[in-house]
Amino acid sequence: MAFSSLIVTFHFLAPHFSFPEGGGAAEFIILRWLHLVFGIIWIGLLYFFNLVGFPTMKQLDASVRGKVYPVMMSRAMAWFRWSAMITVVVGVRYYLHLLSADAHNAGDPSLTFKWFGWWVAVWLAAYALIYPFQLPHKGILDRPWLRTIAIAIIVIAASWLILDLNSGADVSNAHLSISVGGGLGFLMLMNAWGVVWRVQKRLIIWTRASSEQGTPMPPQAARFARWSFLASRVAFWLSFPMLFFMGAAEHYPFLSGIGH
Repeated sequence: MAFSSLIVTFHFLAPHFSFPEGGGAAEFIILRWLHLVFGIIWIGLLYFFNLVGFPTMKQLDASVRGKVYPVMMSRAMAWFRWSAMITVVVGVRYYLHLLSADAHNAGDPSLTFKWFGWWVAVWLAAYALIYPFQLPHKGILDRPWLRTIAIAIIVIAASWLILDLNSGADVSNAHLSISVGGGLGFLMLMNAWGVVWRVQKRLIIWTRASSEQGTPMPPQAARFARWSFLASRVAFWLSFPMLFFMGAAEHYPFLSGIGH
């Protein structure tokens, strides 16, 4: 009985887990963990700006806003832009792993860079087309419905094109889902660095100077604030299909096996 009890106790205390062997598995779980952590920071701040930050700032008195805005936005934008960069860079490394695996399964390793080249080209072109619709305009070009329809058409067309270019009998659901979800994330990154940060750093400087030195805000400040708002709002709406496709990569296999 004592020996049996000892065996039971040892079994109870023994670890019930084992780590995968090899550096590849460790690298990819670290990549996914970093992608999730910094992605939460990035998207969380994006939602804060759109759902809390912008509406709250509009309700504050100019004197209060002048003191709060530079301090809050300087810190928020640092976290926002760098978390976006890390999220996308880490995601691209993981995406390349998926492309490489599918290219290996297809028996043609050169497909890895062909697929990745198409991905970069398609989403860069999509961003170039979306960019004008985020600029402040007057008249009909400033109508929300026009912006929404135009950007939706561009995004849907880019998504369809990349699925067609990267499809094949040996292509996985994760590869195709991230081709779309990662592409939307790439558009959001371009907005974060190419518009929101570029505009906000000027607004921060101007607001601080106005609050501390009494310097009047430049005439273009209102246009810049509108531009930043529009770019941030576009990214806000793009985040919803982006998160769907990123989640569908592993949990909703509806794209695998697509062939030409």
